[in-house]
Amino acid sequence: MQDSTWDDTPIAAAAQRAAQVRTPNALKLPRPERPRIMTIANQKGGVGKTTSSVNLAAGLAICGLRVLVIDLDPQGNASTALGVEHRAGTVSSYELLLGEATAEDAMQSCELSENLFCIPATIDLAGSEIELVSMVRREYRLADAINEDFLTEHDLDYVLIDCPPSLGLLTINAMTAVNEVIIPIQCEYYALEGVGQLLNNISMISTHLNPELHISAILLTMYDGRTKLAEQVTSEVRNHFGEVVLTTVIPRSVKVSEAPGYGQTVLEYDPGSRGAMAYLDAARELNNRGDYPATEESSPIGQAPE
Repeated sequence: MQDSTWDDTPIAAAAQRAAQVRTPNALKLPRPERPRIMTIANQKGGVGKTTSSVNLAAGLAICGLRVLVIDLDPQGNASTALGVEHRAGTVSSYELLLGEATAEDAMQSCELSENLFCIPATIDLAGSEIELVSMVRREYRLADAINEDFLTEHDLDYVLIDCPPSLGLLTINAMTAVNEVIIPIQCEYYALEGVGQLLNNISMISTHLNPELHISAILLTMYDGRTKLAEQVTSEVRNHFGEVVLTTVIPRSVKVSEAPGYGQTVLEYDPGSRGAMAYLDAARELNNRGDYPATEESSPIGQAPE
């Protein structure tokens, strides 16, 4: 007879959830009314931008939603984490932006889930901004490529775009192609450094290039519950930005850091780990709360921290 107290322990709960992650169709989320297209953006490096892109995508896909990740960073870290081919010469986001391939041509399926797809980045992307300068609709090349017909044909629920930590034509293409921006902020010193400039950039793009663009969520990453600093940063961010900040916080985790080295998301590498469970919870929260309303009172745009 199994001891009922064992079923109530955190270890047992983690094991049960890990088993659900590994079992196809064990977890389900309601599909959004229309495809949600978003970018995870922060011009500051090392805040968990790519990590959040691939693990949120994995969490949504595991829960039965059809998700496409578009890697717009020449380093190709999102492609590596999703285990897709991205050697030089692979059809990628570079060919997509230059009009040499369609989104369907560049899209690859991922091993983690039949619902997860990726358009990879190759090193060719490094020189693309120079090539884009002289092109027609240079700011809208990606938006034109992932149009409504493409989204409908592939029955996609989410498109997540991972862009480089800079405001060049690649990032501008990402922000003109999406409606939503998710900002990861790390729970460490200088957490809000550069966020004011990021909000100004998003505001300028919203004003001049994409009026639908708004911030739908802020995700706190690298939280270390052992430190008072993490609590202070969390409190500061929540006080400043309010309800747009996700309730779920991503803990600092060795497993999250190790996973890309094996060409996997943390949900595939160690689905029972704290990091995996946090990203799964964040994906659920993101889906269940819907597209956060971009009212003048609720939008963080223009509320730059001092």
